[in-house]
Amino acid sequence: MSAALETVLARAGLKVTATEFLSLVEDAARRLTSPQVDPAAHFTERERLALADSGLDLAPLETAEADPRARAVAEQAVLRDTALTVGQAAARIGVDASRIRHRIGERRLLGWKDRGGWRLAAWQFTEDGVLPGLDVVLAAMPADQPALVLANFMTTAQADLEMGDRPATPREWLLSGGDPHPVAELASTLGTPA
Repeated sequence: MSAALETVLARAGLKVTATEFLSLVEDAARRLTSPQVDPAAHFTERERLALADSGLDLAPLETAEADPRARAVAEQAVLRDTALTVGQAAARIGVDASRIRHRIGERRLLGWKDRGGWRLAAWQFTEDGVLPGLDVVLAAMPADQPALVLANFMTTAQADLEMGDRPATPREWLLSGGDPHPVAELASTLGTPA
């Protein structure tokens, strides 16, 4: 199993051993998932009835059903593993580490506190700089959205951002020199009901 996993990780460009990656997954699973196997146990009887009346199924997963939390746990592990430290981000864009922390404080870069200090999602950076138009997009993004939600938005094709004959991810759009304002407009709706 570990040889196959290390092959997959290498193909994905992740510089981590199978053991390290599985440790990240275990940590993410512990932090992101509830030990409660019965979803109904999180609610009062009144809340359960209201949710059931609205069509939600609060039954526990059947043994053969895939756990929908698995994708989020894996994505969180990859997000953490590929994130840059303050020092790495500073070296990449050619500034002092204090400037990176200052940009995080101003929401010109997104970061989160993790073991060992601040971490910054890799999608925000190019090989030698910051994603063009990032400041415009970040100014519009709701501050209450988790790093994983923002990463998924920036790396998922959006129908409103067409490049040639296909939808582009916000990251691709910005890298190609696209106007950041349409991305900012889409980003401003994150976390709002559709």
